[in-house]
Amino acid sequence: MRKIILMMSVSVDGFIEGPHREIDWHLVDDELHSHFNEQLSAMGAFLDGRVTYELMAGFWPTADADPSSSEPVVEFARIWREMPKIVFSRTLVRADWNSTVVRELVPEKIMELKAQPGGDLALGGADLAAAFMRHDLIDEYRIYVHPIVLGQGKPLFRRSAAQITLQLTATRTFGNGVVLLHYQRPTSSTSISGRTAAAAPGGGDTEEGAMTRNARQPSPRVRGSRSAPDVQARSRPCVP
Repeated sequence: MRKIILMMSVSVDGFIEGPHREIDWHLVDDELHSHFNEQLSAMGAFLDGRVTYELMAGFWPTADADPSSSEPVVEFARIWREMPKIVFSRTLVRADWNSTVVRELVPEKIMELKAQPGGDLALGGADLAAAFMRHDLIDEYRIYVHPIVLGQGKPLFRRSAAQITLQLTATRTFGNGVVLLHYQRPTSSTSISGRTAAAAPGGGDTEEGAMTRNARQPSPRVRGSRSAPDVQARSRPCVP
């Protein structure tokens, strides 16, 4: 069965962006970007919320047309265009670039998706991840810790009554100081307690985690800064 893999970049103190949505602290050099490309090209689909999708769709379809783009950027532009994408949104009318819009996060449908043949499923975005976590749907966590303490911002993990036991399977230190922490469910058992829809903000809704991303509007600054850093937004999203 295919796995759902959360890939996200965070600060040392656990934030995915600063208090004003800054991501300029993301360290994405050619080594890290090439690593993202290698990991994401093997996926079977990208799972995103509306805002993540719109940010990615605003940059990656033509990123390789810029003569100044690095080789990893050119490579990921092709990966993103060709990769099947599932966009969770109650408001998005249509999505292009090999994308399918899904209105509700239904656990049974996700399990059917996992049972299909093909590569694993890359999950991006803290809000959508929170919705998947409420239903215990995430199989692996690939957390990229950047060498910075932000002090405040948007955390990767919300407060929750759920306790999830994970097993560290690998680590990797990149030349720029970013450290990958790769966790997965223990082979024997995973301990989860107190998991209810009401335990986390948003209940069982899904517009990217109650779909709370509907309240977040993409800004030109964030969109413009997502040339290399966008590969993390899926984390991002989307890419990490």
